Amino acid sequence: MKYQLITTSEQLRNVCAMAASHAAIALDTEFVRTRTLTPRLGLLQLYDGEQLVLIDPLQISDMQPFITLMENPDVVKVLHSCSEDLETFLNAFSTVPTPVFDTQFAAALLNIGPSLGYARLVEILSGVVLDKGESRTDWLARPLSEKQLHYAANDVLYLLPVYETINKQITELGKLGWVFDEMNTLVAKKAASMPPEYAYLLIKNNWRLNTEQLTVLQHLAAWRLGMAREKDLAINFVLKESIMYEIAMRLPDNRNSLSHVTGMIGPTMRRFGEVILEIVNKAREEFRDLPAEKRVPSPSRLVDFPGYKKNLALLKQAADDIARNQNVPVEVIASKKQLNQVLKWYWFDIDETRVQGLLPDLLTGWRAPLFASYLDKILGPVEKS
Repeated sequence: MKYQLITTSEQLRNVCAMAASHAAIALDTEFVRTRTLTPRLGLLQLYDGEQLVLIDPLQISDMQPFITLMENPDVVKVLHSCSEDLETFLNAFSTVPTPVFDTQFAAALLNIGPSLGYARLVEILSGVVLDKGESRTDWLARPLSEKQLHYAANDVLYLLPVYETINKQITELGKLGWVFDEMNTLVAKKAASMPPEYAYLLIKNNWRLNTEQLTVLQHLAAWRLGMAREKDLAINFVLKESIMYEIAMRLPDNRNSLSHVTGMIGPTMRRFGEVILEIVNKAREEFRDLPAEKRVPSPSRLVDFPGYKKNLALLKQAADDIARNQNVPVEVIASKKQLNQVLKWYWFDIDETRVQGLLPDLLTGWRAPLFASYLDKILGPVEKS
């Protein structure tokens, strides 16, 4: 295997100019995400069938040629299980590749296997067994060893041949548009941002709290998310969810009572103790000052809706019908999470999807026309924007 390590802007311009002449290129990222909220890019891999290059973004001052290549609509970008890669691109470059062909999703459509890892897919289609020994390496450390570089190069060397095989089958099946649609939906999710005031919706067991406790949880969750974004800290490194929930439940009003919250360790107390107590106090004041109709509404639960089980069963049957008619696995058509998502959209006044400016998956992309008649029959016409 021959690969070239790209460390200068001039090398990058030449690589991207050559890659732009190809119909498809294989891409991958290596990143580090341990204590940070966002992934930190350490290495980029690119293979266009002729040149296999490893691009070092830590040493290159001008990444614009690569950004231009990513946004070139005439070059298909082939990635495998690209969810975190998309986050990495967004964080590093404020943009994402387009159009994207994800070989994991395409393989699932072809019933090769659900959620297959790259190494397993390569083994199935080519018989090559790849070494995954460097998957947990520190990609921000320099210099990178030959073993690390070899591992990284393998992640795109076999991706292009896999794509060529799968793309042919997907095209013959008439489902190529599904792959691109799926990636567009995923990009929209990755680019969306949870408004801090609604971060409490994501907290487990929030429905158990009374309105005053919920107001405190809302303020704490908003502060935690804001702090995580400001400091680029993994959200639970700011304050663990279990601790935040117990604070909202117990409503501590002094350092002594706060220190007795389960899991509230010394460093957290020293760093955030006074801030947390202030947040709790202000939230409780807001609760007392607001009229009942303007207070935080109690979160809804699907299981509390009388028709939940019946409607979920009807949606599952619809997914089965669509899968059979389209000759694809039902797991690709809709997961239970996606079915619940659309039920929340129809029934809840506030849900995680809507507050981020998104539509449910079943109302988006290739799924929308397939589910339209079923949803209209089961749940009625969509009235919410």
